[in-house]
Amino acid sequence: MARDLANLNRTEDIQEAIRWLVDLRDIAGTARSWADRSPLHDAACYGRVLALKTLLDQGACANLSTIDSVTPLHEACLGGHAVCAKMLISAGAQVNARNIDGSTPLCDACSRGSVSCINLLLSHGAEVNPSLITASPLHEAVLRGHQECVDILIENGARIEHTDCHHGTPLHVACVRGHVDCAKSLLLAGANPNATKNHETPLHYAAQNNYTAVIQVLVEHGANITALNQNGKRALHLTAEDSEARQLLFYVEGHVESLKQLCRLTIRQSVGAGRLEYLSSLKLPDLMLNFLCHR
Repeated sequence: MARDLANLNRTEDIQEAIRWLVDLRDIAGTARSWADRSPLHDAACYGRVLALKTLLDQGACANLSTIDSVTPLHEACLGGHAVCAKMLISAGAQVNARNIDGSTPLCDACSRGSVSCINLLLSHGAEVNPSLITASPLHEAVLRGHQECVDILIENGARIEHTDCHHGTPLHVACVRGHVDCAKSLLLAGANPNATKNHETPLHYAAQNNYTAVIQVLVEHGANITALNQNGKRALHLTAEDSEARQLLFYVEGHVESLKQLCRLTIRQSVGAGRLEYLSSLKLPDLMLNFLCHR
């Protein structure tokens, strides 16, 4: 934000604002609901704070959208420009506007990994679970490995089992991309390690890509190592020969889980995904609590 505020005194921004105002002409102050990419979109996209303020002060509509239904707020959030996003919202921008693909500004902020934009949008009523059949905000954050964003979304009620028509659950996405920290956050929040997408579990995806660390985390959270995919193969069969991933799965398949691990899985399953956050409040020894909470 500090960098954006510093732009207020830059001569080039003033010059751009003047140029864009000339270009704006009939767009500013009109009732048009859409336009091709406007000066307002450009200002939001590039984080030009003074230019954006000048355009809004001259009457540019904060909800102008392109032929693809992209609004300036979409652009600001995709660029991670929180100051611009705040100005647009103050000018009446719709925080849950949809583009042609159904994505909201929150989806774009999550794709960018902009914590400041995410917090801003959520504080102004952005839907953390917009009705989508494609990538949700949580999917977008996981897809690019933005763990802090993932944690914020989960804390604000993001549905961790929402299924995307292309990717499956957010955990599937984390495992196919190898984002072990995101996978941990999802599993700690109660994500199902055995969810299926076309008979493929997150473990199958991790095994296909030989992501040893991801496999380890999945196993610790109860992933079924004998589950078969649509081709009748276990995760072990999907790993590369002589890989660490194959060695790990071979070891796990050949050893019985410890009673301690079985107890942890049973307790967490009994508590339920929606109440795991209360585990730490149980009156149990710290050593036991840390184990139950995977700390």
